[in-house]
Amino acid sequence: MFEQLDGKIYTKAELLNMKPLALAFVGDCVYELYIRNFLITEKYRDVNELHRKSVFYVKAKAQAYILHTLEEELTEDEQNFVRRGRNAHPHTVPKNANVIDYRYATAYEALIGYLYLSGNSERLRYILEKSVEIGRMRNESGK
Repeated sequence: MFEQLDGKIYTKAELLNMKPLALAFVGDCVYELYIRNFLITEKYRDVNELHRKSVFYVKAKAQAYILHTLEEELTEDEQNFVRRGRNAHPHTVPKNANVIDYRYATAYEALIGYLYLSGNSERLRYILEKSVEIGRMRNESGK
C-alpha cells in the first residue's frame, strides 16, 4: 500500500526543499486512504457510518492528539519535519477546528507526507498503526 505510485523516492535534501504544506498535502491523502482502508476491514459497512468513523480519525483535533501522543517516539529528523509543518502558515482554518489543533494536524500530515515520500514504508506503517491505536484509545476515553 505504501509504495510510491510513480516509483519516485525523494532524498532528504529534496524533502527539505519542499514546502511543509506540500508534505502535508500528500500526508493528508496517505493518512485518509490508510484510515479508509482500515475501516472497511472492520465491521462497519454502511457508507454513512464509514464516513462518520473516518472523520473521527482524520479531523484536526484527532490528528493533534495523535501527534502529541507520538512526540516522544519521533526521531530527530521526524521532529524537524513536524516543526516545519506546525510552523507553516495555511491561508485558512476550517470552521470546526481551532488554530492550534489545525497547526498540529498540519504538522502530523507533514510527518506522514515526509515518511511516504522518503520511501520509509516500515516507519510509515508503524506510525499509522500506532495512530489508529491512539485514536481507538482516544475514542474509548471520550477525549
